[in-house]
Amino acid sequence: MTVRLTLISPATSEAMREVRFDDDGPLDPAGVARAESVASSVSPAPRAYTSPSARCRGTALALGLHAEPVRELAACDMGRWRGRTLADVAASEEQAVAAWLSDPSAAPHGGESLRDLGHRVGSWLDALPAVSGPVVAVAEPDVVRAAVLHALGAPDGTSWRLDVRPLTAVHLTGRAGRWNLRVGEALAPL
Repeated sequence: MTVRLTLISPATSEAMREVRFDDDGPLDPAGVARAESVASSVSPAPRAYTSPSARCRGTALALGLHAEPVRELAACDMGRWRGRTLADVAASEEQAVAAWLSDPSAAPHGGESLRDLGHRVGSWLDALPAVSGPVVAVAEPDVVRAAVLHALGAPDGTSWRLDVRPLTAVHLTGRAGRWNLRVGEALAPL
């Protein structure tokens, strides 16, 4: 049986607007309003999952999904950079940021590397059992990128070349070892 998975990126939050490593803050009011306005475009699913972050759980709720938080869908652990802006970190740790941006196995922040994130997300994706009907997961942008790279068998470093906009859907169909991809569907009110 084939898995039909739709990954939805969360609505906006203050951290996203400030280009800040997420500190598990909630959606901002505009993000909640936008998610509620597009809820009718999200089909009900027999199974729905979410990254455990407040903004993903809030997005799932605003979309009308009864989603189960899944640890494997958590955003990349950014260690001591959590809650700081990229500009602030780059100003104080220029070489560390350069290493992080150029080497997917680097974790100069003391957290998780992008490669480790990719393995975690890929393992979850490959273990996802097929069910009748679609599966929906509201997931952080880095988790969506990791799932796409895994599905395509693309190199880890390609992650930086994928832009995941708020409230967009990526569709994967297949099962472990063989995935097809449909990208970038913007959610819009019906």
